[in-house]
Amino acid sequence: MTDINDLPNEEQQPIEIRPSFERPTLDLEPLRLSVEKIRNEIHKVIIGQDEMINLLIAGLLSRGHVLIEGVPGIAKTLTINLLAKTLNLNFKRIQFTPDLMPADVTGTSVFNMKNSDFEFKKGPIFSNIVLIDEINRSPAKTQAALFEVMEELQVTIDGHTYKMEEPFMVMATQNPIEQEGTYKLPEAQQDRFLFRIKINYPSLEEEIRILERFEGDFQQSVTNDVKSVITSAEIEACRQMIQKVYIKRELIEYVAKIIDHTRNTRDLFLGASPRASLAIVKTAKAMAAMQGRDFVTPDDIQYVAYPVLNHRIVLAPDKEMEGFEIKDVLKEIFQKIEVPR
Repeated sequence: MTDINDLPNEEQQPIEIRPSFERPTLDLEPLRLSVEKIRNEIHKVIIGQDEMINLLIAGLLSRGHVLIEGVPGIAKTLTINLLAKTLNLNFKRIQFTPDLMPADVTGTSVFNMKNSDFEFKKGPIFSNIVLIDEINRSPAKTQAALFEVMEELQVTIDGHTYKMEEPFMVMATQNPIEQEGTYKLPEAQQDRFLFRIKINYPSLEEEIRILERFEGDFQQSVTNDVKSVITSAEIEACRQMIQKVYIKRELIEYVAKIIDHTRNTRDLFLGASPRASLAIVKTAKAMAAMQGRDFVTPDDIQYVAYPVLNHRIVLAPDKEMEGFEIKDVLKEIFQKIEVPR
């Protein structure tokens, strides 16, 4: 059984289990090359953080939004900025603050003196890639402005609906809720995010490499070397390929059993919804494709299960008091369910 802490990486690939019947194979080489180009551009600046980068790319290719949580100063915002630079798309950044209003995000109607009529002035949310920095620094009213656009890819103002241009993706950062001046995201808001990626401090070796890279480059001019390497058409082609990745029925049942266990354990106060099970399936397909496979394995499912579920399920109060964490409960669930072969 794979421990959710032992996440696969480029050196440790999951065991390939080929389906037992013949079927057309997908040519995933264009997708693999595109992913490799994005990784290489980001790693011109970022040391380590391979899991965060992989999950960000998987979120992009799975048509989802991503929330990154970690203490200040560990390159959350920088990584998202660099990912946006690798994409030949429109990019906007919104700094969430306690006084930010919903209209500052979505836009507002402005009276035009020339034609004596109101005109809608689009807000910064109208872009392909939107970075929301420190999303939990704003109160619930402003956070709620994102509900419609993240789920339905549209904004409704004064009875008029404005569609977003595809591809559209929200990538948000937040500090841990223990940090001063933060507001806890409501469950409905968190559920709009495909992943919540929790990142920690770099290792000692990575810290040394960071210092060596930037000790003579205080302005971080190396970020100027990051180039656009993929277009919107290529992103859409990759997304279409991912939908065709094969997942056998036994693995679909495996995902359903994981979700069902979250709803029927006393360790959790709130279990996962069908949106979570769909998220696991499509992101497992993305992870398989990114590794050059046109079929999903149990390792793919276990890899994505924690970032998909960690913000969607809630610990029971007694377990929280005992010091349990979500990953502990998920580990127990994985041990209870037989892994398909």
